[in-house]
Amino acid sequence: MSDRPIRLAERIESLAARLLVRLPGHVHVRLSGEPPVVADGAALDPHVQLVRALRRKRHPHHLCEPTVRQGRERYRRESHLFRGPTTQVATVRDFSIPGDGGPLRVRHYAPAETDAQPLTVYLHGGGFTIGDLDTHDEACRILCRYGRVHVLSVHYRLAPENPFPAALDDARAALRWAQAHAAELEADPARVTIGGDSAGGNLAAVIAIETRGDRPPAAQLLIYPATDAKNTRPSQQFFGQGYFLSDEDRASFTRYYLEGTGTPERDWRVAPLYAADHSGLAPALVVTAGFDMLRDEGDAYADVLHAAGTPTRRMCADAHGHGFLHMTGVSPGARQAMVRVAEEWRVLLDGIGASPTAEGG
Repeated sequence: MSDRPIRLAERIESLAARLLVRLPGHVHVRLSGEPPVVADGAALDPHVQLVRALRRKRHPHHLCEPTVRQGRERYRRESHLFRGPTTQVATVRDFSIPGDGGPLRVRHYAPAETDAQPLTVYLHGGGFTIGDLDTHDEACRILCRYGRVHVLSVHYRLAPENPFPAALDDARAALRWAQAHAAELEADPARVTIGGDSAGGNLAAVIAIETRGDRPPAAQLLIYPATDAKNTRPSQQFFGQGYFLSDEDRASFTRYYLEGTGTPERDWRVAPLYAADHSGLAPALVVTAGFDMLRDEGDAYADVLHAAGTPTRRMCADAHGHGFLHMTGVSPGARQAMVRVAEEWRVLLDGIGASPTAEGG
């Protein structure tokens, strides 16, 4: 976790949030000090409203401020504080695999099922700049347990130290390794998939396009994916301030990721919405959040996938914002939403043929 101890005030805040979680929603709204938050026809989850109010009072900085290093530490602490009790899976193991820039740290989560289950290569969010295996540990556990899948979480190289295309190269290397070694992980080699949230969803979408026709993933899980860094959509106008991911955060992440590379923001490897062709891609589950500035570009990406004939499932966590997968310990609704993501993912995977070995157990 963080290389600095968690402050007493942060521990108290986390404990208070967990104790309050059982109280009625109207109590959370009252404690937030503001009326129920309603925007674009939906009401924000009351538990999230309280966390949002507390966070805004305690953290005046954007996600990468005052420095990237401090932003990373804060992200780790907050992810730990709001994750809740650890979801149990059969086994968890950390190791390294070969990557283009050196060894890649990965974490393998195995489900309780003893027959060969699908394997999801998971790419964490964090704007290509923050985030790691620990920040997304609980989300991967929920995906593993309730989706009944193996999860291989990948700590790819981060910007600004390693700008584009380092993260993309690492994502590709992780997929290739997983495809070659799925059986060693006791997973189904015929159902090696890729997924991620936010920036990780972006990487997963790009890899699915890039590998089309050349050992593509069997499916793609895109949780509030960043698909268009250039254009402003209504959800960005509604939720670009005060909802966990801001306009300033998005601009900083894009700058760190692309600075010095000469790569334009509309390059499809940065903004997969602008790929010339979205046909023939792996089946997709596209997850959005109602109070997320990335909601509309996620919907737009699902639209182009569907229009191109790519099998596409959709899910929206209407009462939640960006990063709801980190709120599972302080919002029952957020946990339910993440469990539903895992279940919807499994529905999609059940439509993909297992290998004969996997079917036979």
